[in-house]
Formats: sequence, structure tokens, C-alpha cells
Amino acid sequence: MSADDSNPQAQPAPVDTFLLHQLSTETKEKAARAAAPTSDAQGASPEVLEALSAKVDELGPELLAASHDLAAHPEVAFEEHRSAAALADLVESHGIAVTRAAYGLDTALRAEVGDPSGPTIAVLSEYDALPGVGHACGHNIIATAGVGAFLALASLGDRLPGRVVWMGTPAEEGGSGKELMAREGAFDDVDAALMVHPFTYDVAEPVFLGRRQLRATFTGIASHASAQPFMGRNALDAVNLTYTGVALHRQQMPPTDRIHGIITDGGERPNVIPERAEILFYLRSEYPEQLAVLSGRLDDIVRGAALMTGCGVELAWDEAPAYLPIRTNGPLAASWARRYADRGRRVLPEGVVPSTLTGSTDFGNVSFRIPGVHAMVKITDQDIGLHTREFAEAAVAPDGDRVVTDAAWGLAAVAADWLSDPDLRAAAAADFEEAGGAIDVPGYFERAGEDHG
Repeated sequence: MSADDSNPQAQPAPVDTFLLHQLSTETKEKAARAAAPTSDAQGASPEVLEALSAKVDELGPELLAASHDLAAHPEVAFEEHRSAAALADLVESHGIAVTRAAYGLDTALRAEVGDPSGPTIAVLSEYDALPGVGHACGHNIIATAGVGAFLALASLGDRLPGRVVWMGTPAEEGGSGKELMAREGAFDDVDAALMVHPFTYDVAEPVFLGRRQLRATFTGIASHASAQPFMGRNALDAVNLTYTGVALHRQQMPPTDRIHGIITDGGERPNVIPERAEILFYLRSEYPEQLAVLSGRLDDIVRGAALMTGCGVELAWDEAPAYLPIRTNGPLAASWARRYADRGRRVLPEGVVPSTLTGSTDFGNVSFRIPGVHAMVKITDQDIGLHTREFAEAAVAPDGDRVVTDAAWGLAAVAADWLSDPDLRAAAAADFEEAGGAIDVPGYFERAGEDHG
């Protein structure tokens, strides 16, 4: 008899998939009725677009080999030494110099081509993996599509009406690599930025949530839990009250917000009242302003738990810099939808894919500095979720491989459109200003009135 036979409760109850399938059904119905977005901007000339398409197809075998190589050797945030070197070697093999260890990060990269006195657009590559499940977010595709677009644009030579910068950006998965690079000036000489991310739908204007981290460390007084419990101050009780307070607060949270946490320290032994306990939360919201409000509420809950238990507390906000939500640039998104359709892809308009199917990305911080697009590209069906082993397999399956070159074409074509068309650049800039323009990203939460950030 197996352990599972003798203890039917040894395994978790199966997850009910009704809601996931219902959302998928509703999304398909909406997509069938929706008109695909497009752009009427003049953009790049047919000759330039044809040259880019031919170059992307020529690069295809190299890009797919690089994608599979990254997938076979996953490296987590800030440890992407092999991956960064492989991508730098690929770019350098085409005669383009690469700055390694850029912007103070060992695994960040930068290369550029074109006229630095003209308009400048950046194409970004991510290549960090997840612990245990490898490239379960498909960053091998992000990395190689970005490289492919950059190399295709570089092949234009004198026909490139401006400058293209390629950046290898480490540590998107929790490390806020793009924000760290930005603080060292990475985007100071860049006017717009583009990248793609694998997903289960093709979307040009995805919803991504801002994200903050809060680590609360409670200090109590140890005592014998049986003989003299009245002489202690229980730090684990403070953690328990915090977790419960957050759970109760969820009823009043708007649907745009999320809070999730884990207990990272709960004491040493049951017969000793814990003198130290710690809890770590992620807070997310679709709007920066609401994320600031949510941060204030969590601050109150934590301090209230400390007061109720007689414990001390230390709050550590954003040990890695906070992520802002994505602010998608409308004209650039429309250009993406038009060009990606050239490869037989149908980009869904905003509002078709449920906004609940979302996470966070440090590209949000870029998008509040300069106009940007973070297009989502479909590599698998809707019943396979990101951050799963199945998604990692999809990132090197035939459909995922086709996306590498299709997305490289899309990025190159949108960059060429933007560089070639002053009216498109003006429209993108106007859209960015109407949305609020550039903000002070590092100081945002302090400026929003917090005294705990």
C-alpha cells in the first residue's frame, strides 16, 4: 500500500478549472467580434520593410539556435553570465561592438548602430530564467527576438534614419534590472523603447500591474511557552494578525489590486514564544496612485499588528526597486498591430483579454520615462500558464520558434516606422504627454505622500 493510499489527504485537492475555461471562452467570443487594431501612419518605405523582412528570415537559423541555447542553459536574475555572453557574442559576430557589464550590472549589455544625432529608439532583450522551471516565462524568445530586430535594423546601414540601441536587461524576474539600469542613465539618450513578451494571446496593449515589496520584521520577547507565556511578546502572533488583517482587507480592495505574502520566519521551536518573525508581501495595482494607497493601508495593518501584540516592527519597502504599471503608447501599439499582422498574426484590441490575467514587469518603469510598447506574443494555447514547465516547453516548440522571427520582424518594422515617420514620432510623443509625461520614477511613492517608502 502506498503512502497516498493510506492517507488520502496527503495530496492537495484538484483545482477547479471552470473559471479559466470560461474566461477563455469569453475571450474567444470577444475576439471573434472585435476588429483588429491597425495604424494609418505612413511609416517606413516598402523597400526598407522588404529589406528588413529578408534579413530577419536570413537570421532565422541563428536566432533559433540562440533561443534553444538559452533555454537549455537557464540562469536566474543577476546570474545570467553565460546567457549575456552568448548574446553579446552573437551581436559581435555581425561586426557590431557590444558594451558588456553595462550600467554597473555585470550581466547588462548595450550596442548601437546609426546616427546618434537623429531620433533614437531602443529594442530590449530579457534573458533571466526562473528558479526550478527555467525559461517558463519565455525570456529566451524575448532575448533573441530583440537581437534579431537589432541586427536586421543594423543591416540597413545608411538607410537607417536615426539610431537604434539594443539593450540586454537582466533580472526582470524580481530584480528590477531595467530600473537599476535607468538610474545609471540607460534611457537618458533614448526617445522610445520596444520589446515583446511571450503569452497565450497576441496583444499590443496588455495590462500589467505595478508592484511593490514589503518585508515586515517583528521583534518580541522570548519566553517558555508553557511555564511563563505571560513573560513573552509573541512575534509570530504579530505576523498572524498581519496576515489576517490583509485577508480581511481584501473585501474592500478594488479588483485592480492584489496582495500576496509568505511567512519567511515563524520562530524556532513550539515551546519557545518566538522573539522574531517575518513576513514578505507583494502589493500590485493597475494604477500608480492606487498602489500608493494600497501601500498606506498595508503600512497601517502591519503597525497595528505590532501594537496589538506589544512587538516592535521594522518595515523594509522595495528591497528591489518597485515596478510601475505599464503605460502603453497608443501610436506605437497601433504600429505593432499593423506590422505583426504582416506575418499572419491577428493582434487583439484592448479589452478583449481579461485584465485579471496579468502580472508585473520592470518595463513599466521604462514606459513612465519614455514612450514604449511591451507587446504580448502568442506561443501556446490559453490553457498553459506562464511560469510553468509546460510554458517553458512551449518556448522551444515549433510555435514558439516561429514567434522568434515573427516578433523580430515586428520589432524591426515598428522601429523603422518610428524612425522614418516624423508624424508617427510626434503622435507617440503627444500620446505620452497626454498620459502624464515623464515622471520621477525613483521618487514616485515619496512624492505621492508616503512616509514609509
